Amino acid sequence: MAKKKKLTMAQRADKHVLYEKSVQAPDAELDFVTDTFRKLRGRKPVLLREDFCGTANISCAWVRRSPKNRAIGVDIDPDVLEWSRRHKVSALTASQAARLKLIQSDVRTARCQRADATLALNFSYFIFKTRREMKGYFRRVHAGLVRDGILFLDAFGGYEAFQEMEEATPYNGFTYVWDQARYNPVNGHILCHIHFRFRDGSRMRRAFTYDWRLWTLPELTEMLEESGFRTTVYWEGTAEDGGGNGEFTPVTEADADPAWLAYIVAEKI
Repeated sequence: MAKKKKLTMAQRADKHVLYEKSVQAPDAELDFVTDTFRKLRGRKPVLLREDFCGTANISCAWVRRSPKNRAIGVDIDPDVLEWSRRHKVSALTASQAARLKLIQSDVRTARCQRADATLALNFSYFIFKTRREMKGYFRRVHAGLVRDGILFLDAFGGYEAFQEMEEATPYNGFTYVWDQARYNPVNGHILCHIHFRFRDGSRMRRAFTYDWRLWTLPELTEMLEESGFRTTVYWEGTAEDGGGNGEFTPVTEADADPAWLAYIVAEKI
C-alpha cells in the first residue's frame, strides 16, 4: 500500500485563523472604540455593528466583554459567516451567542436595529471606488445609527502606499506577506493580496485579495461631512523603532510618514 502523502503546513492551515492572528487586534480596537465613544458621548456604547465583519472576530470579542453588550455582524459572503458560526460563535456561551446576530447582506442594504457604534475596519470600505458609492454607504450608516451614534473607520496611506511592493512580517509558525500588487495613479485603484509562508517552505498564495480604491483622508472626511457626520482623525504615534506604537490621538496636522495608520471617528450630527 502506498504511503499517504503528508500535507504541507500551508495545506493544513486555515486562512481565517492566520488572518485573525496577523491582521486583527480586537481588544485594542475595542478599547479605542469604547474609550473614544465615552469621551465624546459621555456614555458607553452597547450595541455595536461590525460591517464587513468576516469571521465576526470583533463582534464576538464585544459580546464577551460585558453581559450588556450586543453586536450585529454584516457581511455579504455566506461562506465566511458560516465559518464564523462553526468556529467563533460556537465557542461563545449561550448568553453571549444570544446577544450576537450575523446578517448576510450588502452593508448598504442590511436591515437591522440602529447601532450605537458602527465599525468598518481593515480598510474594508475601500471596496467602494466612486464618491457616489462611498457617500451612499456613509449615508446608510448615518441612518442606521442612534441619534448620538459614531462611525469608526481606519485608513492607511503614506508614499509607500502608492508603491507596488511586498512586506513580510514573521509570526509564530508562519510569515504574513502584504502584497501591493498593482496601483493605478490615474483612478487610484489598488490591487492587494495577502500571502502566507511557512517553515516547511510551503506557501498559501493569494489567501485574500482586495480590489480597492486608495482613498486619502481629506477625500474621506469631506464625504463623511457631506453625509451628516462631524469627523476627527486619530493618528498613530511612533515607537522607538520608528514603527507605530498603537496609540492614537486626535490631530489636525501630521508628518508625511512613508506609511501611516489612522482612525477616522465620525460623529452623527
